[in-house]
Amino acid sequence: MDLLTVTGLNSYVESVLSGDKNLKDVYMKAEIADYKNHYSSGHRYMTLKDDNACISAVMFSSAASRLKFNVQNGMSVIVRGRAALYTKDGKYQFYINEMIPDGTGSASLAFEQLKNKLKAEGIFDNAHKKKIPVLPKRVGVITSDTGAAVRDICKILKRRCPMAEIVLAPVYVQGIKAAADLTRTLKKLDGEKYVDVIIIGRGGGTEDNLSAFNDEALVRAVYACETPIVSGIGHETDTTLCDYAADLAASTPSAAAEMISPSEGELESELNALSERLNLCIKRRLEYERKTLSQLTASAALNNPEKLLVNKKTEIQRMKQSLNAAYTNLLKNKKSRLLLSAGKLDTLSPLKVLLRGYTITTKDGKVMTSVESISADDIVNIRFSDGSAECKVVETKKG
Repeated sequence: MDLLTVTGLNSYVESVLSGDKNLKDVYMKAEIADYKNHYSSGHRYMTLKDDNACISAVMFSSAASRLKFNVQNGMSVIVRGRAALYTKDGKYQFYINEMIPDGTGSASLAFEQLKNKLKAEGIFDNAHKKKIPVLPKRVGVITSDTGAAVRDICKILKRRCPMAEIVLAPVYVQGIKAAADLTRTLKKLDGEKYVDVIIIGRGGGTEDNLSAFNDEALVRAVYACETPIVSGIGHETDTTLCDYAADLAASTPSAAAEMISPSEGELESELNALSERLNLCIKRRLEYERKTLSQLTASAALNNPEKLLVNKKTEIQRMKQSLNAAYTNLLKNKKSRLLLSAGKLDTLSPLKVLLRGYTITTKDGKVMTSVESISADDIVNIRFSDGSAECKVVETKKG
């Protein structure tokens, strides 16, 4: 009898399950339990169950990255994947490739969850909304180049704002390529810094037709745009996440074109109002200048300039007298201080001391202040008030 190893048995069972075509692509309705999100790897682990049974399941990061909603315990979902055996543990489990919420409200659930997430990040805050230019020179239009929306937008812009240049950036507005195409085109048009405002939108459609405008990457691109964005998506009752993120949301593409293009009547009214304000400002300024001129012409300086000169001459003469008096007093004070200092110096002069009978003795040009500085036979010079004498020291005595 041949003996199987545990590895051999698990490998055999795994091959049987893998070889069953019915288990390779399975759609299954189940309830989520024991849900775990391994953030480091991106893998999701959970239990799929119904009223009578359960199975362990895993959704690897590559598949989990495509999820459009937040998975929660107790949620009813429809999953697509395969059933297989993990050979190492001998564990039978379900490998999930796709997952959507169960029921007709699944798209609405994903919409609300993403909306709440972006709102919490401040993507929809009014503080980030940019001002739409009153009279744009260049208008970027991101929409399909074959739909009615582009024709309506161009028609309205040419009628209401004929001086504006229309820069059309054609894109897919529905289908699998739409979201990425919209995002890429928006970033490119914004990065070129050529247009003053961008209209992004499409005509009406089903909820599924408008789903590209609920794409998270596109909504973030709208938020990050430096160019003001006006959304005009679907009919009046349609609302997408791009509408929340845009700087201005219009009910339709046509309404978006009207919002950024003032009509000739509106411009005329605005110009008339500005003209009236300008005329009023000019009138007030003229009145102010006339009043100032009247005050100047009535002043004494213009009516009797000779009197002004006399007053100035009198003021100058007074200043001259004050300056002379200040100079005389300053000079007198300086002379007094000089005489006082000279008297002090004369009192301290060594010549005064010599006149009183004192002498100054020097040796080799140095003043001798002590008897110990000289010795017998030294030649010294004795200075008197009226002359000097060379002397030879015969003897020195201390004390």
